[in-house]
Amino acid sequence: MGTLVEEIFSRRAGREVHAGEILLVDVDYIMSHDNTTPLAIKAFREIGKPIYDKSKIVIHFDHAYPAPNLLAAEAQKKGIDFMKEQNITQFYHQGVCHQVMIEEGYITPGAIVIGADSHSNTYGALGAFGAGLGSTEIGVAWVTGKCWFKVPETIRIELSGVTQPGVFAKDVMIYIAGKMGMDGGTYRSIEFGGSYIDQLPMHERIIFSNMSTEIGAKCGLIAADQTTLDYLATETSARGFYEQVRPVNPRYERVVEIDVTDLAPHVSCHPDVDNAKPLSEVEGLSIDEVYIGTCTNSRYEDIEIVAGILKGKKVNPHTRVIVTPVSAKVYKKAMQNGLIEILMDAGCTVTGTGCGACIGRHGGILAPGERALTTMNRNFIGRMGSPLSEIYLASPASAAAAALTGKITDPRPYLA
Repeated sequence: MGTLVEEIFSRRAGREVHAGEILLVDVDYIMSHDNTTPLAIKAFREIGKPIYDKSKIVIHFDHAYPAPNLLAAEAQKKGIDFMKEQNITQFYHQGVCHQVMIEEGYITPGAIVIGADSHSNTYGALGAFGAGLGSTEIGVAWVTGKCWFKVPETIRIELSGVTQPGVFAKDVMIYIAGKMGMDGGTYRSIEFGGSYIDQLPMHERIIFSNMSTEIGAKCGLIAADQTTLDYLATETSARGFYEQVRPVNPRYERVVEIDVTDLAPHVSCHPDVDNAKPLSEVEGLSIDEVYIGTCTNSRYEDIEIVAGILKGKKVNPHTRVIVTPVSAKVYKKAMQNGLIEILMDAGCTVTGTGCGACIGRHGGILAPGERALTTMNRNFIGRMGSPLSEIYLASPASAAAAALTGKITDPRPYLA
């Protein structure tokens, strides 16, 4: 009897649990990627015990894949050698880890999944508990199959209304980040719900769970419903009966109510995610690079929006426009349906799948004095390259409009 996070942990513990309790529970899957696996291997070696259950371990290469430099190549070789040694077979390198985890059926309602990546909160969009942990904790989980948690208090964000045309979930989440602040949900479960969430398709719901990280949350949860089950059946490899875990007589730390009806397109301005402003306040600011990618906003539907705006047009000649599909599955679908051709004809650079420019390793690094508008989830100083560059966050529609004009531009006239 409790909030969504309490209900998930109660089922795993086999008894009623409440916020504040410390639990040691079995986890369903343990995820790491090319940046974090070598550190987990180091912890594993120091522990000196065998892997508890290899079927729980999932490893991805996505942050700098294919390796753009010698250090990345050495790290990836270390990971591959370890997987060969330990006979770990759940290894993927066809897109951003969080999207591939979903596509391959590892994320299901009520599951508990830990990942050595801060945006493992993404899994909460499907009613699973997902949280990012340090690599040492991942190494410990490899040998125990378990992890300890302090059950978090819950902040409920109740979203109502219907957004205006040209306003998307990304705009709403940027507004929430501005309202809550980057520490507004520190070690809390952020439970997103309400009539607005209920009518959203999964690709839009994912944005809220993904970016709950940006307000400090331990997890960002959305209760599973028929939309979730349909998505699992049609867009993932998951199969079976899934309980639609929902809050039962919950006691929230607080409830934040937001009506999205009058929201305009929003932008997170340099240098913090919570520096959120209506796009109109920064409209006209020049942009050197537009980056459409990452675990937040490079799914098929996002690319479709961008292609719809760019079709038959050319991007600004002085603005680099880079599109990185979130996964091979998404890339293939976009290619089959002609979206990649539209983007390339418009002058975009379409890259291989993965994290790409998001972490400033390759695929679109910024020079000093440059400014990017991206569909990413964070815009910390130096995130995409030079600490003297600037990063602004927006929806795919706003990114496409900026690609055409070379400056921050309201996308709504281009969507008419």
